[in-house]
Amino acid sequence: MAPPFRPKHTRPTGGRRPDGPPPHRPGDIGEAVLYGVHPVVEALRNPQRRHRRLLATENGLRRLEELVGALPLEAQIVRPSEIDRLLTPDSVHQGLYLVCDPLPSPDLDSLPDDAVVLALDQITDPHNVGAILRSAAAFGAAAVIVTIRHSPAATGVLAKSASGALEHVPLIAVRNLGDALDTLGKRGFLRVGFDSDGDIALDEVTLRRPLVMVMGAEGKGLRQRSRELCDHVARLEVPGAITSLNVSNATAIALYVASRR
Repeated sequence: MAPPFRPKHTRPTGGRRPDGPPPHRPGDIGEAVLYGVHPVVEALRNPQRRHRRLLATENGLRRLEELVGALPLEAQIVRPSEIDRLLTPDSVHQGLYLVCDPLPSPDLDSLPDDAVVLALDQITDPHNVGAILRSAAAFGAAAVIVTIRHSPAATGVLAKSASGALEHVPLIAVRNLGDALDTLGKRGFLRVGFDSDGDIALDEVTLRRPLVMVMGAEGKGLRQRSRELCDHVARLEVPGAITSLNVSNATAIALYVASRR
């Protein structure tokens, strides 16, 4: 019979130490909160992350050590309800809660000359941005460009929806998306915007690298300047009665098409 599980790198506790620091809460300045197995595992494996605090249930820690091995920081064992109190009621944390520093935002100049990049034009739903990051990681996108304002923070719900993709696809935060598209155009990037009423079908666009695909917010679509700076405003041809797709689904299809061509 296997010996009973003994948590390592931990101090069992029935609650927060009276003399210890208060729990970090999502939204505190200068920190990222990650929860759930995939986001926490990938963050712990990422040497660029500076980890601050790890809360885990006994089952969560057991699974974490099976996947990661030796942990880069000590975990504090807590009850599931203690993590529940730090998150919104619908959050699925799977017994893991990690506080770490945000990842640095690289510059546009760091993009390689053969890059495929996504640019998000004021997409504010963290579920959508997280799903887009997951697709970007799956198809090997070099980066996702977002604006400093009108974009969700790379923490919490977004990180959970990204399922670890935050550790693999850099987020490039820019002040002005139009200026960023102008800069990329001067570097030779083909700029393709997407709209359900686009001027040309994506199948008819001759794709090449470097490539930036610009996705607009649901409902609003691309802003006027973003549209004007694109070399093509393309549409995805779909045969069904509904021709407008969720932006994260449309992004996954566009990435698939680009990867095949």
